Amino acid sequence: MHAPSAIFSMLPGAITLPTLMTPRLRLRALVPADAPALYAIFSDLEVVRYWSAPPLPDLAAAAALQAKIDELFHARSLFQWGIVRAGEDRVLGTCTLADIDLQHRRAAIGFALGRASWGQGFAREAVQALVDFAFTELELHRLAADADPRNQRSLQLLGAVGFVREGLQRESYFVADEWQDAVLFGLLRREWQARR
Repeated sequence: MHAPSAIFSMLPGAITLPTLMTPRLRLRALVPADAPALYAIFSDLEVVRYWSAPPLPDLAAAAALQAKIDELFHARSLFQWGIVRAGEDRVLGTCTLADIDLQHRRAAIGFALGRASWGQGFAREAVQALVDFAFTELELHRLAADADPRNQRSLQLLGAVGFVREGLQRESYFVADEWQDAVLFGLLRREWQARR
């Protein structure tokens, strides 16, 4: 078994994220050319309704977001993939490992999908690949996630891939001029192994 810190340092050649494949999707590193797709996704008020950041105001903000994602990858503090259909290259959404803590072998996950791709199972497929990568390649012990209690799609997805509800943080985010609660979820490596 590799030490998690060694695996993080090897990813891959310290240049870019590894590509993850699923039956219908490819999860790949985001590049500057993805800024228009990121803008289309993260400027949509319905997509970011329960997101922890305001909608992107313009294409320049999307370009800055992509650059920040790349910078944080090189610092090994955030891994964010673009979700694309296999055989295509247009970004449909993103999935993320954040709050990476090597000492305690844990991270948090996040995901967002453009509205045109909702209801097709793409988010679940991408999140399952992300979870598998976190527990196999990175050898993490725990993954966390949170979702607004009104965000039924996210709540159902997290439950479907094995996350367990662990609590509620009241008024945890200030989004769209209101305080929003967060349902807390966790998934342990042994729970993930038992489901395989």
